[in-house]
Amino acid sequence: MPKRSIEIDDEVFEFLQSRSEPLVDTPNDVLRRLLLRDAGLPAKSAEDRRPGDLMPFITAGLLEAGDKLIHVQPRRGLTHEATVTADGWLEIEDGRAFSKPSPALKAQTGVDINGYGKYVLKKNPEVRLQDLREQLRGGA
Repeated sequence: MPKRSIEIDDEVFEFLQSRSEPLVDTPNDVLRRLLLRDAGLPAKSAEDRRPGDLMPFITAGLLEAGDKLIHVQPRRGLTHEATVTADGWLEIEDGRAFSKPSPALKAQTGVDINGYGKYVLKKNPEVRLQDLREQLRGGA
């Protein structure tokens, strides 16, 4: 596909940055996700991006595509949900996808937070993502 250049102002660039995963998404990735998804066209597919950090969990049978992870903020009365994708990424409620749990959770809560320590399996809330990581490493 041929590449084109466009100029954007600082305000638009900041908007694109706020909806991107640092060191992963390009401005084009963000525009594609935001504009083409709403038009019913496919966003960047699993074949077009590298596997996410949860791919080893899927390969080991600890997670499956479509599994839901949640983080509950009881004092704020909020529950954040993320869906594991077939390529090991996390997709949050607004459609953004992240290759790592912590940036996904930061996008949901607005603060730096350990996604492995705070996300739990929706189908089994006593199991943290960290517990699965320890199983993967052979520690449990």
